[in-house]
Amino acid sequence: MSPVLNLQGVTVRRGRKLLLNNVSFQIQEGQRWVILGPNGAGKTTLLQIASGRLFPTTGTAQVLDETLGAVDVFELRPRIGLCSNAVANSIPGHETALNTVLTAAYGVTGRWREQYERLDERRAFGLLNAWGVGTVFDRPFSTLSEGERKRVQIARALMTDPELLLLDEPGAGLDLAGREELVSSISELVDWEDAPATVLVTHHLEEIPPGFTHVLLLRDGELVAAGPMGETLTSENLSETFEVPLELVEREGRYSAFKKS
Repeated sequence: MSPVLNLQGVTVRRGRKLLLNNVSFQIQEGQRWVILGPNGAGKTTLLQIASGRLFPTTGTAQVLDETLGAVDVFELRPRIGLCSNAVANSIPGHETALNTVLTAAYGVTGRWREQYERLDERRAFGLLNAWGVGTVFDRPFSTLSEGERKRVQIARALMTDPELLLLDEPGAGLDLAGREELVSSISELVDWEDAPATVLVTHHLEEIPPGFTHVLLLRDGELVAAGPMGETLTSENLSETFEVPLELVEREGRYSAFKKS
């Protein structure tokens, strides 16, 4: 079976700045990965490549059996669900929550002259309900709370029944209660039998939902470690990643870390 995502020697440069340096790893169908690292580690850059929105400077990136640079990305992107600040910032503030989800069917963020089938509308409304925001379907996106926006964005990312789901810091900006509700919902999502391969980016261990199988640790654009969660998420690897002596604590599938005294 071909990997869902296959990066080999991927390097990304912007001018003199090295955003990623020789990163290689694979994601197989059915796996749920966390990309973990400090601010500026290259996590979002890696996700942009995985979503077909950024090409490597050198190296090869295969997404859903297609090689970036040799595929029409506009045909590839509907197969990938993406929830990120970049997508959220492109959604017109006046667009309703329902249309925010619905427009993912055409890969756009604002409704214009495109026509949707009743089946599409039912699916969009069903996803809003599934993520607990069905009651705000007719409200403008700009008027929603941060928690509501996050849930609407995830519903949008699932609209096309993607083969790969990418979540870029979905818990950012949420209070403790909102974060815990979202973590629980994502954990339930990845537990579905037909859930897509999923990648979640964060720099907070507390935002890792139970059910994630693998972790990739990044620092300064370079791979520190990657592999199964139980083997790779260790105090030693965390300390190297964040350049602070840390002690990892795990409880019932949830993680936290503290600076060693």
